[in-house]
Amino acid sequence: MDPPSVPRAFRRVGPDLLAAPRRSAVTRPRNPALPDVTDLFAVPGRRAVSRPPDPDLLVVPGFAARHRSAHHSALLRCADRWGLAVAELLSAAVPVDCVCCGAEDAVLCPACSRRVRLLTNRPFRAEGSAPALMDVAGHPLLPVVAAGVYREELAQSILSFKHLGQASLRHTLGKALAGALAAAVPDVSAVLVVPVPTSTGAYLKRGFSPLHLMLKGATRALPGVMVADVLTRSGSSSLALAGGQKGLGRGARARQVRGSMHVASRRAAQVGALPCILVDDVLTTGATLSEAARALHLAGGKVHGAVVLAATRPPAAFDTC
Repeated sequence: MDPPSVPRAFRRVGPDLLAAPRRSAVTRPRNPALPDVTDLFAVPGRRAVSRPPDPDLLVVPGFAARHRSAHHSALLRCADRWGLAVAELLSAAVPVDCVCCGAEDAVLCPACSRRVRLLTNRPFRAEGSAPALMDVAGHPLLPVVAAGVYREELAQSILSFKHLGQASLRHTLGKALAGALAAAVPDVSAVLVVPVPTSTGAYLKRGFSPLHLMLKGATRALPGVMVADVLTRSGSSSLALAGGQKGLGRGARARQVRGSMHVASRRAAQVGALPCILVDDVLTTGATLSEAARALHLAGGKVHGAVVLAATRPPAAFDTC
């Protein structure tokens, strides 16, 4: 049987992309403790804030929730190992503050939750911002759909989920990821969703895989998703060391991830059954997605595109899905 055609969203490329709507420079009061994130839609004439070299290098806010992060990291390990129901039961006994504004009694207060939904309600084509996913002529090598731009409440939620162990954020972020999947692939049952594997060093440090927990939340919001955890990190990869790609530039990232992933021979038949859609949390240079696609191609898989929760650099114009 012939494989399904390339999904609609992944066929839309070119200069006729829709421009993103301009937002007001100041929409509501900001907490001074929040780290500065580049305003990608700044008002003309205003000096832009310099973009940090890597999303994982942003400073974590100093709210009261920070000293409780060890408890929430333990809850995420419970969710990864024992199931989400047990972690949710335990989380009721741990006090929380909003990771974005510091409001008490909620990991993400209603106002900040609405902001995250607003920042992820228009998935867009994002490969133009990733140099590793474009050829020398400017044509996409791997189409990517992002749920939102890595900024403001979305960026802070991702950071807090990954580094502070705020377990309940997996529901909000999982729904955003599900929305991007639905926009990219109208029939999710016709593709195989392949998550990018967490590096050994990151897993040992955190005790859980943020992407896999978000995918569990996405499958709740989007029934019919078939997740195939077929990619593994090569044992000789330098990414197995703690630190991963933090602080590395474009060329260094590409060199470090090259040859770092593979598909086990016993799983090769699984990746060849359906077209594959790669999934990752944050898109930066695209080197990680490029390596994951290479590994799947070598195993006989057909990669039709990728979906990410957030893209750090938006293209000049967006192709909304």
